[in-house]
Amino acid sequence: MNLDDAQLASQAQFDRQSDRYGRSHVLADTSDLDATVAGIELPERGAALDIATGGGHTALWLARRGYHVTLADISLQMLENAARLLDEEGYLSETRQHPAEALPYSGRSFQMVTCRVAAHHFSDPAAFVAEAARVLAPGGCLIVVDGTAPDDQPEAEAWLHTLEKWRDPSHGRFLRPSVWRGLCGNAGLTVRRCEVHRRKQPDLEWYFETAATTSANRERVRNLIANASRPVREYYALGEEDGRIVWQWPMVHLVASRS
Repeated sequence: MNLDDAQLASQAQFDRQSDRYGRSHVLADTSDLDATVAGIELPERGAALDIATGGGHTALWLARRGYHVTLADISLQMLENAARLLDEEGYLSETRQHPAEALPYSGRSFQMVTCRVAAHHFSDPAAFVAEAARVLAPGGCLIVVDGTAPDDQPEAEAWLHTLEKWRDPSHGRFLRPSVWRGLCGNAGLTVRRCEVHRRKQPDLEWYFETAATTSANRERVRNLIANASRPVREYYALGEEDGRIVWQWPMVHLVASRS
């Protein structure tokens, strides 16, 4: 694989941290995917591609719905763990190692393409969406769930970007809902849902451990939170519970289809 600097950083980060994305990870709860597709007619069972599969939780959700899933990730360690998860649940799958921005599949290969809580690491989100659209069969769906930033609060967006880069330097940027809509439109996809939901993050220290945040950057993040402005604090519902720092993480829930 020919990888750019951002892709190499993500590969190294997730090879190193792959064991933290197992069954106990918060993403094992796939109720956000159920909410994303609620009321939307999905394609018939067929081939599905889970891009940046991570721990494989979204791939397992697809398999349980009857899709034959290809697991794709830039991290070989993530792929091995994800394939093991599906195998333990009795599902067959395929694994492919490649970046999200260059998919080694022919056009119209999949009825479903998913990407969950990963796109903020991509070096070229526009290329990712264009590639996803290319490999979708007519009537196929792209599902994206990811952290997002408000369209109308630049201070809150900048604050979150700074925090995430300190917590995990492989972080790229959370995209606003309006940006997701534009990328889909440019790729010829019809947006069927683009909503912002909130996901409670239970503990800042757990969040640090998941990313192996350095001690210096942990202190920077704590100071950033302590000095957050009132609008930022209110938007993210920053607070404390039993001595733990908690917040509400805005997530974009996107469904787009190829006509």
